[in-house]
Formats: sequence, C-alpha cells, structure tokens
Amino acid sequence: MQLELRAAHAAARDAVRTDFDLQEHLGSGLIERFGIFEVKTEVRSKDEYLLRPDLGRRFSTHARAMISDRCSRESDLQICIGDGLSTTAVAAQVPSLLPLLVPGAGARGWNLGQIFAIRFCRVGILNEIGELLRPRVTLLLIGERPGLATAESLSAYMAYRPHSRQSDADRNLISNIHSRGVQIEEAAQRILNLAERMMRLELSGVRLREELTKAGIPISPA
Repeated sequence: MQLELRAAHAAARDAVRTDFDLQEHLGSGLIERFGIFEVKTEVRSKDEYLLRPDLGRRFSTHARAMISDRCSRESDLQICIGDGLSTTAVAAQVPSLLPLLVPGAGARGWNLGQIFAIRFCRVGILNEIGELLRPRVTLLLIGERPGLATAESLSAYMAYRPHSRQSDADRNLISNIHSRGVQIEEAAQRILNLAERMMRLELSGVRLREELTKAGIPISPA
C-alpha cells in the first residue's frame, strides 16, 4: 500500500510539474488533422504558473495577436485545449476525445472555430477567448488537479458567450473524464448535448442544468 501511495504521489507530481509540449503531448497526427497551434498566457514558467493563477487567465500580447490572426470570429463552437494542472491528462484524453467532438459538431451543422492549445492555462481564460473571438459556446478541455486516484483526469469547462464579467457561476463543467471515470464516448456526447442546449436556451452556468440520459430516456442529474 505504501509503495502504491508513493507511486501515485509521484505520478501526480509529474502531471503538475511537466511542461506542456504540443508535439509530444498531442502528437503530429492530431495537430496536422485539426491545424492546432499553441499560444501562451502571461505566465513565464511553471513555478510562476503555480504561484500566480491570475496570470494564467490572461493571454500574452503575442498570443492575442496570433489568435486574432489565425482564428475566425463568431463561430458556433470554439474548442481550446489547456494544460491546466495535469499535462498527463491532456496527453491521455484529448487525442481520443477531439476526433469525436469535431465530427459531432459538424453533424449538427455548427460552424467550428480554429482549435488551439494554451500553455500555462487557467479556467478563467474562457473570458478572454470570448472577448477575442465572440463564439456562441466556448469549450476548454483542461487537465484537472491530479489526486492519488489518477493523474489522467480531464475537465471540460463550457460557457455561453463568455466575456470579462463572467465568473465560475456562468460556466458548466463535465469532469472526471478518464478511463475509470467518465468514458471518452460519453464525455463527447455530453459535451455536444450541453453545447446544443446552451445555444438553444442562450445561457450557461447555474441557470442551466445538464440533461442526462440513460438508454435514451431523460433523467435528472443527481
């Protein structure tokens, strides 16, 4: 048991301390397929990222220019990938999740924004994405804080037309996306269904409840 705890602690520490590398953690195939590029927040190092969460909620000047130049505005769905507190989670889940989300969005007739990755990313960056690109729904796939159970858990944070005055209360979350939690196929379906609901009702956050289903029958969330 002690060896298991030490191994889990080491995995959690590695997940937090490892710097995100676009090629290494997403792979050239995924990058080329979706044209993914990388930007940074105002954070300059991993140590600063851990000490200054506020800097991880703002893009660097160079990042803003790159996003404005390479991304279209007013898309229906803007997908972004953030390293967050677990690069391990991003590497483990995103390469399987993204290929389900993109065609799923296309099947619904949505205009999909250019996908990009964000190094040293915090959840609050959703507001800056909204201010820059003005999408209807923004989706941030980001690594969760690792625990002793797993270091591979991914979160999907979503907001309807995010802007600078929004807070956590204006966002929705699908968490625990990993092999022993919410499975990839289920996560993709829930994300797409929730995005569709946001667009239809034109809201997100505490005013919007996720509609879960079991065998096609709507059920109330616990």
